[in-house]
Amino acid sequence: MIRHDLLKTLIPVISDQLVVCNIGAPSQELHSLDDQPTNFYMLGTMGLASSIGFGLALAQDKPVISIDGDGSVLTNLATLSTIANNPRDNFILLIVDNGSYGSTGDQPTYAGRRTSLAAVARACGCETVIEVAAEDTPQALADALAAKRMTVIVSKCDSGNVQVPVITMNPITIRERFMAAVAE
Repeated sequence: MIRHDLLKTLIPVISDQLVVCNIGAPSQELHSLDDQPTNFYMLGTMGLASSIGFGLALAQDKPVISIDGDGSVLTNLATLSTIANNPRDNFILLIVDNGSYGSTGDQPTYAGRRTSLAAVARACGCETVIEVAAEDTPQALADALAAKRMTVIVSKCDSGNVQVPVITMNPITIRERFMAAVAE
């Protein structure tokens, strides 16, 4: 199962949640599958979806799901230490680990080789870390939301992209409508 198909299976679980989605192809895929005001699409800043989502979880009490990629998490490993040392039970980090930099041509990441992001998250001090196959991700995410406990989910899926339109919405519009959804 590739990331697009994984995201499609997550829609029933995430469509009414605050979601901060990773840069590039993941944001474009989520936007094409289920555009919601509660989705914050990263159009820049590789590696910061987890940090921005975590900051949002610190600032308010609604559940927040950050959908990040293995390549992006590898560019900002410090986010895992920050998350571990400041736990917020309204935060879930979903790492879509396809072993590649999907937005730039599927070049392999080290997560596709010897580096285990689940082991890294545990070593940083994250207490609830789950590694699942792509097809088991919707249930793992639903369980994490129900548990109301900070959770890092590493979802192992295949590399590959689906051609979807770019997001033409202005970044300011994305921000404003997301902020309005957070305030509701």
